[in-house]
Parts: sequence; C-alpha cells; structure tokens
Amino acid sequence: MSTSQTLQQLNAKWITPENFQRYGQLIFPSGDGKAFDAEDAQLNLQNGIPRFYIMRLSKNGHKFHKITRHIQCTQCLGSLEGKDWLMGVCPPDNAINEPVLAELAAFRIPGNCFIKLEVGTWHAGPYFEHEFVDFYNLELSDTNVVDHFTHDFLKSHQLQFEMIYSRIQESGVRSQE
Repeated sequence: MSTSQTLQQLNAKWITPENFQRYGQLIFPSGDGKAFDAEDAQLNLQNGIPRFYIMRLSKNGHKFHKITRHIQCTQCLGSLEGKDWLMGVCPPDNAINEPVLAELAAFRIPGNCFIKLEVGTWHAGPYFEHEFVDFYNLELSDTNVVDHFTHDFLKSHQLQFEMIYSRIQESGVRSQE
C-alpha cells in the first residue's frame, strides 16, 4: 500500500518588520555612528564561538519538505550583490519538538537587508531564482554539528511545499537606497 504525497504552495509575501516579527528581525542599513538600539540585530551567540562566513548556494528550486531549527543561537542571513531570495519559516515553540503546520509561512527578502532568526525558529532555505547567490551567515562555529534539528514533512504529513513568488509589492518594504 503506497501513501501519496501532496504538494502545497506557499505564497512568499514580501517581508516587513511587522509580518516577520514572530520569526525574528528584519535588519536594514543604518547610518554610521548610530547608537545601538532595538532596530539592530538582537543576537544570542553566548553558547559558543560565533562564526561569520560567506556561503555560496546554487539554484535549487523552490520546493522543500524538510525544515530546520537551532535552539542554541540566533542566526543571521543576508544575500550579497542585492539579490532577492525566499525563506520558509515557522515560529519557535519550545513546548513541542516539531513545527506547527498551520503557522508555516514563506517570505520574499530583498537584497538590501538581512534577517535574524529567533532562537528555535524553523527555517527552510534560502531559495532563489539566480544561478547562485552568496549569503553571509552568522551563527555558532558548531551550529550545523550540534544544534541542527530537522523535521521532515514527507514523513510526518506526506507533504512537500513549493514557495511561489508574490508579484505584488507590499507596503513597508524599503527599496534599495
């Protein structure tokens, strides 16, 4: 007896500070000399040695069935060269060990900002239309070894997701300056 899988589409909304708040922070450029405040990334990197690096990813479509979280640190991601990209996310929930399917969302992220994922935020991506994108990544030096928890929606719900680009510019997204 075979089980069939379902492909569910997720509309990737343009990210704004307000619509991303449940998952983390959206960080935009600020003037040199600005004092530290709530608009700066609120980082949690105290559980190890921070690692800041550039990772090159190749185009890999917009489909996913696995989603990952890190419970020992925040993670920051941003693209270089102003390239926009997609990310699937689900808010952290320390009471349960799996993402809440009804709270899964997808965002389109412009290349003039970066995201900071809250500790425990489930995430799938980055995904993009370009042949490759270089991303800067800030996490702990051993995040992908000791703090990498993955949930497989194919195994739990026979589900796969495909992120679809929203073609409508939502208010609140700042343009390249």
